[in-house]
Amino acid sequence: MKLGSVCRIHALLLRYLYVLRSSWPRIIEISYWPTMQLIIWGFVSLHFGAAQPEITASGILISVVLVWDSLFRSHVSYTLSFLEEMWSRNLGNLFVAPLRPWELMLALATISLIRTLIGMIPAALLAIPFFGVSVFDMGLPLLVFFFNLVFTGWAISQVVTGILLRYGLGAESLTWVIPFMIAPVSCIYYPLSTLPAWLQKIANLVPTSYVFEGMRALVLHGEWRADLLQKAFMLNCIYFVLGMCVFLIAFRSARTHGLLLQAGE
Repeated sequence: MKLGSVCRIHALLLRYLYVLRSSWPRIIEISYWPTMQLIIWGFVSLHFGAAQPEITASGILISVVLVWDSLFRSHVSYTLSFLEEMWSRNLGNLFVAPLRPWELMLALATISLIRTLIGMIPAALLAIPFFGVSVFDMGLPLLVFFFNLVFTGWAISQVVTGILLRYGLGAESLTWVIPFMIAPVSCIYYPLSTLPAWLQKIANLVPTSYVFEGMRALVLHGEWRADLLQKAFMLNCIYFVLGMCVFLIAFRSARTHGLLLQAGE
């Protein structure tokens, strides 16, 4: 990576960090939603655990809620940082500088990771005194689960930001819609075998289904399924490259049609 690229990425990252640091409501909001989800689902887990003690004992429901939210947070953090550039009509200013699209992607991914950690770590720590469940007990596999889901969130974000770039703020609702489109086939709260056979074939094309199957195998049976995580990573690589292509094609089209200067209108 050339020094000029490093400087531009660093400058963008500083911009996003200054925006985040200057607004304490933003920081609270980042931590608020994961924490509220943890508390609600935690007490739901305790309620149903009276009938099925293994749910409460293993903490599987609380664990999957926390890990799933890392995908949603990484995607929303990435896309919202991009939307803030559109809302402030700053995209044209950014690309007047010798900023390359991949440099913007890398800066957005970095701030996305930072914001995701700000949101997830407090929620994970609160799960310990509230419910006696520590996702950190999973050890190194937790990092693998987390990274794969963040990777999936970035792949989705590439597509969404490409659509936003090409079609404008009229498509911003996709920021919230698309992650939940894959939720039913991600098998977050139930095993893959619960789905009908035709839907299982679709789930096998979604990397998140392998992550949660692997997580259940580890938490419930103490079995590390490296094969499932390898499949998840391979699919994530494919979708991430496809997402980059969508963004680059949209960027070229937006530049050709002068949409970068009109973004936010």
